[in-house]
Amino acid sequence: MSQPLISVEGLTKRFDISRSIRDVMTGKHPQLQAVADVDFNLAPGETLGIVGESGCGKTTLGRMLIKLIPASEGTILFDGKDISEMDGAEELAFRRRAQLVFQNPFDALNPHFTILRSLTEPLRNARVPKEEHLGRIAEAMEMVHLPAPEHFLQSYPHQLSGGQLQRVVLARALVLRPDFIVADEPVSMLDVSVRAGILNVLREVRDRTGLAAVFISHDLALVRYVCARTITMYLGAVVEDGPTRDIVENPLHPYTKALVQAVPIPRVDQSHDPLPISGGLPDARNPPSGCRFRDRCPLVEARCAAEVPRLRDVGGGRRVACHLV
Repeated sequence: MSQPLISVEGLTKRFDISRSIRDVMTGKHPQLQAVADVDFNLAPGETLGIVGESGCGKTTLGRMLIKLIPASEGTILFDGKDISEMDGAEELAFRRRAQLVFQNPFDALNPHFTILRSLTEPLRNARVPKEEHLGRIAEAMEMVHLPAPEHFLQSYPHQLSGGQLQRVVLARALVLRPDFIVADEPVSMLDVSVRAGILNVLREVRDRTGLAAVFISHDLALVRYVCARTITMYLGAVVEDGPTRDIVENPLHPYTKALVQAVPIPRVDQSHDPLPISGGLPDARNPPSGCRFRDRCPLVEARCAAEVPRLRDVGGGRRVACHLV
């Protein structure tokens, strides 16, 4: 097997949270653990989905992968090099190869910039020769199925539809010809009628360029359409990892089973039984002992409170963190 493009080991992120006067007086430093001891590899050209409820750490993980925020512990190797140790020319080269597609296209573009200037900005920052700018912009616009006449490029964000804006945001990420992108809920802010078009563009770009991608979403149906492999996260930790089709058709972890059951199916005889779990995510400042999911799990046992389940290989390219699997 070839060397992974991205290798993540023991990745943890803690945020300092606001302290009360009592905390200051007693010297306490309360923290929130957003990502907890995450391990995975991503091969060149592979598309990985990350799913889970809001607040499970998906976006924090994605931003660490492209060095927008630093890790508290653990390592991220990009093409064999630790990104935390990159600086200068090496970090600039990494920025060219790793890009982010933002969730909200209405906030992702400067309203005072024309579309042309928004697409030119990353080329300038990456020090791409000026004579290559128009060619790269035309190439990126063609990949996302947008027209590139002068009047369109001189438009401002408020003059475009949401679908057009998201295609521009994707083109801005592609203009540097990256090897890796993180797409953070790229269609959640769009009308249902235009989501399919954006997802098709993502699939076409993946097949055409061979880039690796992490697709962050709370919707397993969308992830199944785009990603060959999926990771399920709960309260900052990975609870299941494996081929997307296997996870959707035969989920092993109780939390993944609940996520699959929550996906609406357009069938007259669809079951409307309540989900096997209840309540919301526990307080991330004080997660449950042992298994983080035990407070909501219908199969909980005494062992679940005493011992943290290890993410184990269960065969077929699948890993699960559950004592009962």
